[in-house]
Amino acid sequence: MLLEVRDLHVEFKTRDGVAKAVNGVNYSVDEGETLAVLGESGSGKSVTAQAVMGILDMPPGRIPQGEIFFQGKDLLKLKEDQRRKIRGAEMAMIFQDALSSLNPVLSVGEQLGEMFVVHRGMSKKDSRAKAVELMDRVRIPAAKERVGQYPHQFSGGMRQRIMIAMALALEPKLIIADEPTTALDVTVQAQVMDLLAELQRELNMGLILITHDLGVVADVADKIAVMYAGRIVETAPVKEIYANPAHPYTKGLLESIPRLDQKGQELYAIKGLPPNLLNIPPGCAFNPRCPMAQDICRSKVPPLFDVAEGRQSACHFWKETLDA
Repeated sequence: MLLEVRDLHVEFKTRDGVAKAVNGVNYSVDEGETLAVLGESGSGKSVTAQAVMGILDMPPGRIPQGEIFFQGKDLLKLKEDQRRKIRGAEMAMIFQDALSSLNPVLSVGEQLGEMFVVHRGMSKKDSRAKAVELMDRVRIPAAKERVGQYPHQFSGGMRQRIMIAMALALEPKLIIADEPTTALDVTVQAQVMDLLAELQRELNMGLILITHDLGVVADVADKIAVMYAGRIVETAPVKEIYANPAHPYTKGLLESIPRLDQKGQELYAIKGLPPNLLNIPPGCAFNPRCPMAQDICRSKVPPLFDVAEGRQSACHFWKETLDA
């Protein structure tokens, strides 16, 4: 096992109270495995990833409890200088907005080469050569001529490739990709995802893919964790969750995907909005929006029930959901 997150809680102190962004998340990733983390905006996907990477703003953020084991070490017990040595070298993150993540006043070559200067002690000349090599690796045309250019001189798809190159620079064991195809057209999305999957196989990396787009993960993920209001509500191998979801929220997400065999029909949408994290409803947080909600759902928080081997669902009526 490469990464294991155990009972992770993250909260943010605000003027209006404490926002409970992550509420007891558990998941794991093996070497060479892809875990897709799905859910609407505000479900806690990115905050969990930031906690794993050690880049949460604290304060206002706080981790009141939980453990994050990476290659057997509890990251939350390490000092900041120890975390910094792991970050970039052993685990890396691809952010969703490449333009705002890249420094606009430094050339792409300088930003790629900085990894080798800081972590490997390379000279600027050698680090520039490494930057060209990385750009070639992620298939940026004319890398040698473009290494001195600035982020704004690249297209959105090319900037995302540069972000992938930065994450891969030191060949980490784990990559967290946070909405890596946001704002890209469908063709470029497919190219970026194919590239990421190819590089993952080549390096045998673990990959956590954070997204709200179920279509993106269908062909690349090994297993899926669905999040809602800071909790994981369902985990399953990718084929099983697409074939027969065991949680009403997962079912609603799948039914909201446009289908070619349903032309002219109104697209399904989950009613209501995700809960305010300052005031999460009692019982199952999804109960105000759930078509199957009953009294027990409004009073008792469902644990993660074992549905089958490698499958869990946080729903009191998971059997009825499977049979529906």
